[in-house]
Amino acid sequence: MTVDRQGLAEFLRGRREALQPEDVGLPRGERRRTSGLRREEAAALSHMSTDYYARLEQERGPQPSEQMIAAIAQGLHLSLAEREHLFALAGHTPPARGTESDHVSPGMLRIFDRLHDTPAEVVTELGETLRQTPLGVALVGDLSRLRGPERSIGYRWFTDPRFRLLYDEEDRPFLSRLWVSGLREIAALRGPASRAARYVALLQERSEEFRILWEAHEVGLRPRAVKRFLHPELGPIELACQTLVDPVQSHSLLVYTAAPGSESAEKLRLLGVIGAERFGAERLSAAEPLAPPPEG
Repeated sequence: MTVDRQGLAEFLRGRREALQPEDVGLPRGERRRTSGLRREEAAALSHMSTDYYARLEQERGPQPSEQMIAAIAQGLHLSLAEREHLFALAGHTPPARGTESDHVSPGMLRIFDRLHDTPAEVVTELGETLRQTPLGVALVGDLSRLRGPERSIGYRWFTDPRFRLLYDEEDRPFLSRLWVSGLREIAALRGPASRAARYVALLQERSEEFRILWEAHEVGLRPRAVKRFLHPELGPIELACQTLVDPVQSHSLLVYTAAPGSESAEKLRLLGVIGAERFGAERLSAAEPLAPPPEG
């Protein structure tokens, strides 16, 4: 397939100009002359340089890779149909739709972009974090940087003891059972060729604890209403978790809140002051450097 440079440029310009700053969680500002997003804003949302993005709109430069097109599709909040059209214009076969797709729907992103003052994340059905708010990063580290099986919280739970330190010690035995129960249900639902099945095989090789719990055939466990986190400086933080599910993509938006007037509410306020920068490198030192979003 060849690149339709004119069609690609026109489509990108049209989608960029149709988006308003508030649609993607950006301030409008007082001196804005254009009605849509600026090129530099679209480039930043797509995790690429302004020069690279501008060349695409100007019908210049080499054929963009599939990773770049996937990043642009997410940055411009494209629907699945629009994303498939963008891939075709760029000369690539569109990724298959389905439950293993990492493309977050525009509707979920519009809600997520407005959650500036609370920890929140968008996750797949396998617990792979696709998006985090700044407070979400400050709470547990930048999980969206992880790649491969390590993206899944269940996989990390049984292969990297550091991640258990994020949760209250008394809750850890239940959480071990919870992750295994959930993975068993998803693997059965998606079949032997699924990513869930691959994770099962890997964990059976690498974790004796997982093998023992897997042999128990426990299903039906569900997360508790209150999650008890352990922050390295602020200590225990108890947060209620509200969930919004996208049934098409099998993604969930998890929003964590504290009871008004509680000690945990005050700690959330302090968490906002501390910020996320300090914890990304310290708590996830094994994570790979930031790269374009994975395709899917």
